[in-house]
Amino acid sequence: MQTLNTPLKRTTVAVWLFTHLLATGSAHAGERESLEQLRATTTNLIELLVQEGVLSKQKADALLQKAAADAKQATQQAEVSDDVKNEVSKAMDEKTVRVQYIPQHVKQAMREEIEHDVMEKLNYKAGERLGVPEWIDRISFHGDIRLRGQADEFEEDNTDIFRLNDVNRNMNVLNSTDERRRARIRARLAADMQINDWLSGGLQFVTGQQTTPVTPNQTEGIAQGKYMFTLDRAFLHAKLNDWASVTGGRFANPFMYTDLLWDPDLAFDGVVAHVTPKFNERWSAFGTVGAFPIEEIESSVINKARDKWLYSAQAGIQWTAPNKSSVKLAAAYHDFKNVEGQLNTLGLRDYDDTAPQWRQRGNNTFDINANNLGASDPTIIGLASKFELVNLMAQIDLMNFDPVHVTFTGDYVKNIGFDKDEILQRTGNEYKEENEGYNFRIDVGNTSFLGPYVQNVNKHEWQVSLGYKRLEADAVMDGFTDSNFRLGGTNAKGWYVYANYAIDKNAWIGARYMSADTISSPTSLLNPANDPWKYSVDVLLIDLNARF
Repeated sequence: MQTLNTPLKRTTVAVWLFTHLLATGSAHAGERESLEQLRATTTNLIELLVQEGVLSKQKADALLQKAAADAKQATQQAEVSDDVKNEVSKAMDEKTVRVQYIPQHVKQAMREEIEHDVMEKLNYKAGERLGVPEWIDRISFHGDIRLRGQADEFEEDNTDIFRLNDVNRNMNVLNSTDERRRARIRARLAADMQINDWLSGGLQFVTGQQTTPVTPNQTEGIAQGKYMFTLDRAFLHAKLNDWASVTGGRFANPFMYTDLLWDPDLAFDGVVAHVTPKFNERWSAFGTVGAFPIEEIESSVINKARDKWLYSAQAGIQWTAPNKSSVKLAAAYHDFKNVEGQLNTLGLRDYDDTAPQWRQRGNNTFDINANNLGASDPTIIGLASKFELVNLMAQIDLMNFDPVHVTFTGDYVKNIGFDKDEILQRTGNEYKEENEGYNFRIDVGNTSFLGPYVQNVNKHEWQVSLGYKRLEADAVMDGFTDSNFRLGGTNAKGWYVYANYAIDKNAWIGARYMSADTISSPTSLLNPANDPWKYSVDVLLIDLNARF
């Protein structure tokens, strides 16, 4: 028996059955009851098609009248002699194909399948007509709003901003001693699109300043006018099979990571391939390879700077216990190309664009324009070190107290691109080798709050975290690391405590406290004796979050 593959075919069969069922006047009592049920279902379906304009009222009435007439004629014909009936039955046996008995549960399943397909074709959902095109069902919207109170506490004996902004380690700060209070807001609105079975995509708009890639926070203030709401995600995601995919455009961080290397709000531009092979119920692996443009530069005979790129690869393995506890290990390599500064040629400005377009604070720096010391020649800050990072991560997630998780995370990074001799030859300056960092953290509670994008949160769910971080001056690029810990950047060490509590479904309050100090000070004209710098900052964040 062939399968009914389309809603139209199923509807046609249902109507055909209806017309013939009306004509069946001599059925037995048990059969008549089943036929009456199917007749009622088909009648309802015809009425629904009339309501939706698929079948006109006149055609439906004509169909019902013809079926009634056929039924009357069948009743009259039922009075013919047994001999005639036998002859007719014999002829039908020769010309027709008999359908086997269909059990009641099969009939019910067929009814439900036909109804679902017809409703879907007519653009119905939950019994109500949507009245919108079919493609709208392949797009889903979501977003969140965060209201934040932020307090920045500076130590009274912090070093003054003039020494902190020394050219050899420019801290890029405007304040080092006065407390600061801010009301801030973050809003995100995203759309996920399922284009077909293998291709999907996404868009996201977010608040925040257009000059920073690491924070979507908008400081509140009536006088500043309207908030900026700009495109922060735009990507296509191709699913090659169950364990391999490729993503291109601007998308979320594709790596296993902590905020030691990357700020949670940092977006990646470029293309990335991701694989997640599973060996058995206990062992699986993951791998990520990508190429990401950082800054495009129009090189020429008067501009010798080159495009800045990031090339990355990460591989990891995961073991899962019977109770869903897991251990995850990962190793990554991140190679930043052409991000180091280069001295301008005497009398020229041919390497100005080797200066970073965006930076926070902490990396060792120098004046790219040091060869040009005229009164009209500006100071241009460039990065002293190259950046070629090796990153190791380990995470243990214990499910012994399910649904409460106890998670231990360790993260280590080393910039193997730091080379004192190469830096001295390129910049004319000598710097200490400070190129390592680590982060240890423990999280206890529900996993809904972990990661930059909190998923569905239920009332009374909670999570607390405690950690310690140390990130030396040239361990990573200061422009892309966490923007909250000591107000962003490297050359910082300290403790942090986080807490979250859901006051209702998809609504929660959060608090973060971070206390950080400077690790080291540079030797320079402004600091010839290598006197210790001090730039200690305590940051308190109180958040009210809502997700929709």
